[in-house]
Amino acid sequence: MGEWFTREIADAGRLRLFCFFVAFIAGFLFIRFSVRMIRRQVRWWPGNVTPGGQHVHHVVFGMVFMCVGGVGGLAVQDGSSGWAAATAAVFGVGTALVLDEFALVLHLQDVYWSDQGRLSVEVVFIMIALCGLMLLGLRPLGVDDAAGDGLWTIVLVLLLDLCVAVVALLKGKVWTGLIGLFIGIVAVVGAVRLARPGSPWARRRYRPGSRKERRALVRERRYRRPVQRLGDRLSDLIAGRPSIKS
Repeated sequence: MGEWFTREIADAGRLRLFCFFVAFIAGFLFIRFSVRMIRRQVRWWPGNVTPGGQHVHHVVFGMVFMCVGGVGGLAVQDGSSGWAAATAAVFGVGTALVLDEFALVLHLQDVYWSDQGRLSVEVVFIMIALCGLMLLGLRPLGVDDAAGDGLWTIVLVLLLDLCVAVVALLKGKVWTGLIGLFIGIVAVVGAVRLARPGSPWARRRYRPGSRKERRALVRERRYRRPVQRLGDRLSDLIAGRPSIKS
Protein backbone atom coordinates (compact mmCIF):
# COMPACT_ATOMS: atom_id res chain seq x y z
CA MET A 1 0.00 0.00 0.00
CA GLY A 2 2.85 2.34 0.89
CA GLU A 3 4.60 1.64 -2.40
CA TRP A 4 1.40 2.30 -4.33
CA PHE A 5 0.86 5.60 -2.53
CA THR A 6 4.43 6.70 -3.22
CA ARG A 7 4.30 5.70 -6.89
CA GLU A 8 0.77 6.76 -7.86
CA ILE A 9 0.19 9.74 -5.56
CA ALA A 10 3.37 11.32 -4.21
CA ASP A 11 5.72 10.74 -7.16
CA ALA A 12 2.94 11.55 -9.65
CA GLY A 13 2.45 15.00 -8.10
CA ARG A 14 -1.07 14.22 -6.81
CA LEU A 15 -0.42 14.52 -3.08
CA ARG A 16 -2.33 17.77 -2.65
CA LEU A 17 -5.24 16.55 -4.77
CA PHE A 18 -5.37 13.31 -2.76
CA CYS A 19 -5.40 15.18 0.56
CA PHE A 20 -8.06 17.55 -0.76
CA PHE A 21 -10.15 14.58 -1.95
CA VAL A 22 -9.96 12.66 1.33
CA ALA A 23 -10.56 15.76 3.47
CA PHE A 24 -13.47 16.81 1.25
CA ILE A 25 -15.25 13.47 1.69
CA ALA A 26 -14.49 13.37 5.41
CA GLY A 27 -15.69 16.95 5.88
CA PHE A 28 -18.93 16.30 4.02
CA LEU A 29 -19.68 13.08 5.95
CA PHE A 30 -18.90 14.81 9.25
CA ILE A 31 -21.07 17.86 8.64
CA ARG A 32 -23.97 15.72 7.41
CA PHE A 33 -23.67 13.55 10.51
CA SER A 34 -23.60 16.71 12.62
CA VAL A 35 -26.70 18.31 11.09
CA ARG A 36 -28.61 15.03 11.30
CA MET A 37 -27.79 14.80 15.01
CA ILE A 38 -28.89 18.40 15.47
CA ARG A 39 -32.05 17.66 13.52
CA ARG A 40 -32.84 14.75 15.87
CA GLN A 41 -32.06 17.00 18.86
CA VAL A 42 -29.87 14.40 20.55
CA ARG A 43 -28.57 15.67 23.87
CA TRP A 44 -25.00 14.42 23.59
CA TRP A 45 -24.24 16.32 20.36
CA PRO A 46 -23.46 20.08 20.32
CA GLY A 47 -26.17 22.18 18.70
CA ASN A 48 -26.02 24.99 16.16
CA VAL A 49 -23.60 27.89 16.58
CA THR A 50 -25.85 30.79 17.57
CA PRO A 51 -23.88 33.68 19.10
CA GLY A 52 -26.32 36.35 20.22
CA GLY A 53 -29.18 34.32 18.78
CA GLN A 54 -27.79 34.57 15.23
CA HIS A 55 -27.55 31.17 13.50
CA VAL A 56 -24.16 30.95 11.83
CA HIS A 57 -24.41 28.51 8.91
CA HIS A 58 -21.45 26.22 8.32
CA VAL A 59 -20.91 27.78 4.89
CA VAL A 60 -19.35 30.69 6.82
CA PHE A 61 -16.83 28.40 8.49
CA GLY A 62 -16.25 26.77 5.11
CA MET A 63 -15.29 30.08 3.53
CA VAL A 64 -12.82 30.73 6.36
CA PHE A 65 -11.25 27.29 5.88
CA MET A 66 -11.05 27.85 2.12
CA CYS A 67 -9.31 31.19 2.59
CA VAL A 68 -6.81 29.75 5.07
CA GLY A 69 -6.15 26.62 3.01
CA GLY A 70 -6.06 28.48 -0.33
CA VAL A 71 -3.72 31.27 0.75
CA GLY A 72 -1.60 28.84 2.77
CA GLY A 73 -1.33 26.56 -0.23
CA LEU A 74 -0.15 29.42 -2.43
CA ALA A 75 2.56 30.22 0.10
CA VAL A 76 3.91 26.65 0.17
CA GLN A 77 6.48 26.07 -2.55
CA ASP A 78 7.12 22.34 -2.13
CA GLY A 79 4.06 20.48 -3.39
CA SER A 80 5.14 17.23 -1.72
CA SER A 81 5.71 18.62 1.77
CA GLY A 82 3.58 18.06 4.84
CA TRP A 83 2.51 21.72 4.80
CA ALA A 84 1.28 21.35 1.23
CA ALA A 85 -0.76 18.31 2.25
CA ALA A 86 -2.16 20.11 5.31
CA THR A 87 -3.25 23.23 3.42
CA ALA A 88 -4.89 21.09 0.72
CA ALA A 89 -6.77 19.18 3.42
CA VAL A 90 -7.94 22.41 5.06
CA PHE A 91 -9.11 23.66 1.67
CA GLY A 92 -10.93 20.36 1.11
CA VAL A 93 -12.80 20.60 4.40
CA GLY A 94 -13.77 24.19 3.65
CA THR A 95 -15.00 23.26 0.18
CA ALA A 96 -17.14 20.49 1.65
CA LEU A 97 -18.74 22.89 4.14
CA VAL A 98 -19.47 25.43 1.41
CA LEU A 99 -20.86 22.99 -1.17
CA ASP A 100 -22.98 21.27 1.48
CA GLU A 101 -24.97 24.52 1.60
CA PHE A 102 -24.71 25.25 -2.11
CA ALA A 103 -28.50 25.30 -2.52
CA LEU A 104 -28.83 27.74 0.38
CA VAL A 105 -26.33 30.13 -1.21
CA LEU A 106 -27.96 29.75 -4.64
CA HIS A 107 -31.48 30.49 -3.42
CA LEU A 108 -30.41 32.94 -0.68
CA GLN A 109 -32.78 31.26 1.75
CA ASP A 110 -32.62 28.26 4.06
CA VAL A 111 -33.71 25.37 1.83
CA TYR A 112 -31.36 22.88 3.51
CA TRP A 113 -34.03 20.34 4.46
CA SER A 114 -36.30 20.98 1.46
CA ASP A 115 -36.41 19.18 -1.89
CA GLN A 116 -34.37 22.07 -3.31
CA GLY A 117 -31.67 21.26 -0.78
CA ARG A 118 -30.93 18.01 -2.60
CA LEU A 119 -29.04 20.15 -5.12
CA SER A 120 -26.24 20.56 -2.59
CA VAL A 121 -25.78 16.81 -2.32
CA GLU A 122 -25.79 16.43 -6.11
CA VAL A 123 -23.07 19.08 -6.40
CA VAL A 124 -21.00 17.28 -3.75
CA PHE A 125 -21.35 13.98 -5.62
CA ILE A 126 -20.25 15.67 -8.84
CA MET A 127 -17.21 17.15 -7.11
CA ILE A 128 -16.25 13.73 -5.74
CA ALA A 129 -16.58 12.16 -9.20
CA LEU A 130 -14.48 14.83 -10.91
CA CYS A 131 -11.74 14.71 -8.27
CA GLY A 132 -11.74 10.91 -8.51
CA LEU A 133 -11.21 11.09 -12.26
CA MET A 134 -8.29 13.47 -11.80
CA LEU A 135 -6.74 11.17 -9.19
CA LEU A 136 -6.92 8.39 -11.77
CA GLY A 137 -4.74 10.53 -14.02
CA LEU A 138 -7.38 11.95 -16.33
CA ARG A 139 -7.21 15.64 -17.22
CA PRO A 140 -9.95 17.98 -18.46
CA LEU A 141 -10.25 18.07 -22.26
CA GLY A 142 -7.50 15.47 -22.63
CA VAL A 143 -4.70 18.05 -22.37
CA ASP A 144 -2.07 15.50 -21.38
CA ASP A 145 -3.05 13.06 -24.15
CA ALA A 146 -2.67 15.73 -26.83
CA ALA A 147 0.51 17.24 -25.42
CA GLY A 148 2.74 15.31 -27.81
CA ASP A 149 0.88 16.43 -30.92
CA GLY A 150 1.24 19.62 -32.90
CA LEU A 151 -0.15 22.96 -31.73
CA TRP A 152 -3.09 23.04 -34.14
CA THR A 153 -3.99 19.43 -33.35
CA ILE A 154 -4.08 20.30 -29.65
CA VAL A 155 -6.25 23.36 -30.30
CA LEU A 156 -8.70 21.43 -32.48
CA VAL A 157 -8.99 18.56 -29.98
CA LEU A 158 -9.58 20.95 -27.09
CA LEU A 159 -12.19 22.94 -29.01
CA LEU A 160 -14.01 19.80 -30.14
CA ASP A 161 -14.09 18.31 -26.63
CA LEU A 162 -15.21 21.61 -25.14
CA CYS A 163 -17.96 22.13 -27.73
CA VAL A 164 -19.54 18.71 -27.32
CA ALA A 165 -19.34 19.01 -23.52
CA VAL A 166 -21.07 22.41 -23.66
CA VAL A 167 -23.80 21.00 -25.94
CA ALA A 168 -24.38 18.15 -23.49
CA LEU A 169 -24.68 20.65 -20.64
CA LEU A 170 -27.10 22.81 -22.64
CA LYS A 171 -29.19 19.70 -23.19
CA GLY A 172 -29.55 19.39 -19.43
CA LYS A 173 -27.13 16.48 -19.02
CA VAL A 174 -24.93 17.76 -16.22
CA TRP A 175 -23.20 14.50 -15.35
CA THR A 176 -22.61 13.63 -19.01
CA GLY A 177 -21.26 17.09 -19.83
CA LEU A 178 -18.89 17.34 -16.87
CA ILE A 179 -17.55 13.79 -17.11
CA GLY A 180 -17.30 14.35 -20.86
CA LEU A 181 -14.67 17.01 -20.16
CA PHE A 182 -12.44 14.14 -19.06
CA ILE A 183 -13.76 11.34 -21.31
CA GLY A 184 -14.64 12.84 -24.68
CA ILE A 185 -16.81 9.99 -25.96
CA VAL A 186 -19.20 10.49 -23.02
CA ALA A 187 -19.76 14.11 -24.06
CA VAL A 188 -20.25 13.07 -27.68
CA VAL A 189 -23.00 10.63 -26.69
CA GLY A 190 -24.70 13.30 -24.57
CA ALA A 191 -24.42 15.87 -27.36
CA VAL A 192 -26.03 13.75 -30.09
CA ARG A 193 -28.92 12.40 -28.05
CA LEU A 194 -32.19 14.17 -27.27
CA ALA A 195 -32.15 17.03 -24.81
CA ARG A 196 -33.94 16.80 -21.49
CA PRO A 197 -37.32 18.59 -21.33
CA GLY A 198 -36.96 22.06 -19.86
CA SER A 199 -33.26 22.32 -20.72
CA PRO A 200 -32.02 25.46 -22.54
CA TRP A 201 -31.55 23.41 -25.72
CA ALA A 202 -35.08 21.97 -25.59
CA ARG A 203 -36.71 25.31 -24.83
CA ARG A 204 -35.06 26.92 -27.81
CA ARG A 205 -35.10 24.12 -30.41
CA TYR A 206 -38.06 21.85 -29.57
CA ARG A 207 -41.37 23.44 -30.50
CA PRO A 208 -44.28 22.77 -28.12
CA GLY A 209 -46.07 19.64 -29.27
CA SER A 210 -43.34 18.68 -31.73
CA ARG A 211 -42.19 15.09 -32.23
CA LYS A 212 -38.85 15.80 -30.56
CA GLU A 213 -40.52 17.28 -27.50
CA ARG A 214 -42.82 14.27 -27.17
CA ARG A 215 -39.88 11.86 -27.54
CA ALA A 216 -37.92 13.81 -24.94
CA LEU A 217 -40.82 13.65 -22.47
CA VAL A 218 -41.23 9.91 -23.00
CA ARG A 219 -37.49 9.34 -22.53
CA GLU A 220 -37.54 11.46 -19.37
CA ARG A 221 -40.35 9.41 -17.84
CA ARG A 222 -38.98 6.05 -18.93
CA TYR A 223 -35.28 6.42 -18.19
CA ARG A 224 -34.40 9.59 -16.32
CA ARG A 225 -36.97 9.52 -13.54
CA PRO A 226 -36.15 5.98 -12.30
CA VAL A 227 -32.47 6.95 -12.18
CA GLN A 228 -33.38 10.18 -10.39
CA ARG A 229 -35.42 8.27 -7.79
CA LEU A 230 -32.49 5.93 -7.19
CA GLY A 231 -30.18 8.92 -6.81
CA ASP A 232 -32.59 10.56 -4.37
CA ARG A 233 -32.69 7.40 -2.25
CA LEU A 234 -28.89 7.30 -2.13
CA SER A 235 -28.81 11.00 -1.28
CA ASP A 236 -31.38 10.54 1.51
CA LEU A 237 -29.44 7.59 2.92
CA ILE A 238 -26.23 9.58 3.17
CA ALA A 239 -27.45 13.11 3.79
CA GLY A 240 -30.92 12.72 5.30
CA ARG A 241 -34.40 12.95 3.80
CA PRO A 242 -35.90 16.39 3.17
CA SER A 243 -38.75 17.22 5.51
CA ILE A 244 -39.93 20.47 3.89
CA LYS A 245 -41.70 20.47 0.55
CA SER A 246 -40.41 23.10 -1.88
